[in-house]
Amino acid sequence: MKHLTHVGPDGRAQMVDVSAKPMSARRATAAGKIRLQRETLDLISKDQIAKGNVFATARIAGIQAAKQTAHLIPLCHTLPLAEVKIDIVTSDDGSEVKCTAQTVAQTGVEMEALVGVAVALLTIYDMCKAVDKQMQISEVRLVEKTKRQL
Repeated sequence: MKHLTHVGPDGRAQMVDVSAKPMSARRATAAGKIRLQRETLDLISKDQIAKGNVFATARIAGIQAAKQTAHLIPLCHTLPLAEVKIDIVTSDDGSEVKCTAQTVAQTGVEMEALVGVAVALLTIYDMCKAVDKQMQISEVRLVEKTKRQL
C-alpha cells in the first residue's frame, strides 16, 4: 500500500520535497456539474441575471482561483501556470464546467484544475442564487492528468 506523502514519519503534516524531481510538462483537467432550472438557463443565455454575465464571470473566477491554489490548499506547491482554461457547456438541466491547467514544473497541476472548476461552479451558484433555489453542484472530479519529460 502506498503511504501518504504529506505525512512525515512522525505523523506531522509536511510539504513534499520535489527538489530532486525533473522538470516536466504537466497538464490536468477537472470537471464538475451544476444543476440549474430551465428558467435559470434561459436567463443566463439572455444575459438577464442581475449580477452580470454568469459564464464570463465564472471563467474569470475559475482562472483566478487556479492561480491562487497554493494560498488555499496549505501543502500545495506554488506553480508557474502556463495556461488555465475554463470551458462551460450547457445542457437541458444545467452546465458542465471543465478546467484545464498546464505548467512546466516538478509536480502536477491536479489541485489547480480542481480548484478552478470548483470556484467556477461556486461563482455560477452565487450569481444565480436569487433566482434558483434548487441548484446542485456535483461530480467535481479529476478527469485526466498527463506528464511529459522534457
